[in-house]
Amino acid sequence: MAYTIDRFPSEDSPRLGAMTLHPVAESVPRARRWFRKFIAPYNPACSIDDCALMISELVTNAILYGRSDETWLVRVEWYREETSLRIEVHNPGFPANVRMRCAEANDAHGRGLLLVDTIAESWHSGPSRFGGTVVSFVVADAWPTNEGFGPILF
Repeated sequence: MAYTIDRFPSEDSPRLGAMTLHPVAESVPRARRWFRKFIAPYNPACSIDDCALMISELVTNAILYGRSDETWLVRVEWYREETSLRIEVHNPGFPANVRMRCAEANDAHGRGLLLVDTIAESWHSGPSRFGGTVVSFVVADAWPTNEGFGPILF
């Protein structure tokens, strides 16, 4: 597994962190755990648990629906955009395949994007700059407007 963290983001590079994960079930709890660990120093006012839940849903979808003839990875990146937090999940699947389902009451699956749609301010899917698909969501008011940019160092 690999991950990178931008310790000192700037207006030129608002990315707060990124991780790459193998497309296996064990990567879902790992993504939640790493996100919680690496977003904490930035002290967001939004629910980290809600963000971790939405990341879980999107990483699960990326693993289930990402396809490539070669070895591939799921990439998760998170950004500060003014007072909002944007999280992207990239996989080698086809952007046209991303859709919100209307799961039946008895269905065990099919509610991930509905959950993201309910919790996030907005979400989007389309072609990834890495090739394949990106699904992203935005959490508004993750930081106050008067807060400095960067992690809280102890």
